[in-house]
Amino acid sequence: PNQTAPHHHPSHRTTPAVRVLAKKLGVNLDSITGTGALGLITTSDVQLAHAALNEKGDQHQLKGVRRSMAKNMAKAHEEVVKVTLCDDADIHLWPPKTNPTLRLIRAIAQACVKEPNLNAWYEGNSMSLRPLNSVDIGIAVDTPDGLYVPVLRNAARRNLEDLEHGLNRLLEDVRNRNVPPAESQGISITLSNFGTIAGRYGDPVVVPPTVAIVGAGSIRQQVVAFNGEIDIHPLIPLSLSFDHRPITGGEAARFLKAVIEDLSLES
Repeated sequence: PNQTAPHHHPSHRTTPAVRVLAKKLGVNLDSITGTGALGLITTSDVQLAHAALNEKGDQHQLKGVRRSMAKNMAKAHEEVVKVTLCDDADIHLWPPKTNPTLRLIRAIAQACVKEPNLNAWYEGNSMSLRPLNSVDIGIAVDTPDGLYVPVLRNAARRNLEDLEHGLNRLLEDVRNRNVPPAESQGISITLSNFGTIAGRYGDPVVVPPTVAIVGAGSIRQQVVAFNGEIDIHPLIPLSLSFDHRPITGGEAARFLKAVIEDLSLES
């Protein structure tokens, strides 16, 4: 009977000397189409590829937090069945100088109390959902070195003053690049307040084993219908991404509604 031969990646048509040159210059032979006879990769092909790479800038491997981010994003893309809901919260009742990040943290914490399945870990292989007793919010912080996500713990049991103290400490640790590994572990749900830079709605990435992340866009003034009249109110756009494997659309919608309701309060 016929047997299928084991699959091997075909060898590049070139000479040992050209292979040595490619290794020396850091040129990946997979990226080259040979111009020699029968597609042979020549010395000239490798040199031209090297010159082109130099024109485009230096290539460097990701390290540290950027490398961790790349691994987490790949894992999320492979595993999570993500859905994103978007809506706005009317925040015209907020007193002056209200800290939007603190209000978002409190709102997420209160929503987790009402819809505990979104404050949970999901294990895909065993198809098991673990609602967590503590609301430990990962706060995504952008830095030149990459994305840090320190954890603000027990958010549902802390008042705004205590949350502000904890948030300031986390941000100071990030600025000093002094975030202990333990302070980035055990996240139960994540906040990405990208609106501090730009953007209205987003499609935030849910990183396993968590099942939800809230994205907040830039606060904007918008014409609204209020008490039967036309008015201008500040709105904060929200994007809730969730893993649709363990979480229903109804749970996610109720969670987002709870976030909006808390953000709409005066204090």
